Amino acid sequence: MSIIPSFFGDRRTNVFDPLSLDIWDPFEKCPFLKNVTSFPNPSEGSFATARIDWKETPEAHVFQADLPGVKKEDVKMEVEDGKVLKISGERSRDAAAAGGEEKDVEWHHVERDAGKFLRRFRLPENAKVDEMKAVMENGVLTVTLPKVEVKKPQVKAIEISGA
Repeated sequence: MSIIPSFFGDRRTNVFDPLSLDIWDPFEKCPFLKNVTSFPNPSEGSFATARIDWKETPEAHVFQADLPGVKKEDVKMEVEDGKVLKISGERSRDAAAAGGEEKDVEWHHVERDAGKFLRRFRLPENAKVDEMKAVMENGVLTVTLPKVEVKKPQVKAIEISGA
């Protein structure tokens, strides 16, 4: 998350993330500009949050997203312009929890997020996008992007002659 508010889960943190694509909109409170932004408004619908960790190993960049209760068919991954990883999808809510009727069931508390989620990450230059792999297991989506091998410059010692 960035130091500016997120459009996908009204959480603020004091940690600045230069890779975050959260965008602060100074005009978001202006009524005549309400529908100008292309970003969804969380107050107009339910947006689930997808918690994602990003680590870098010597061999790869690894993203891990907690998506409990989400089927792999409900997750969409795209790479935009070879530079931005986009993970989106939708988490369903039980019909009864969503307001439907179920005999002899009384809901006392509903806390689990449901709805659409969307996260974007700017990929570093050393990521091999063509070799990306994704695996969904036990509600955790793991995306692995191998890194381009950085060749160290060849250094040749030159003997200095002199008198």
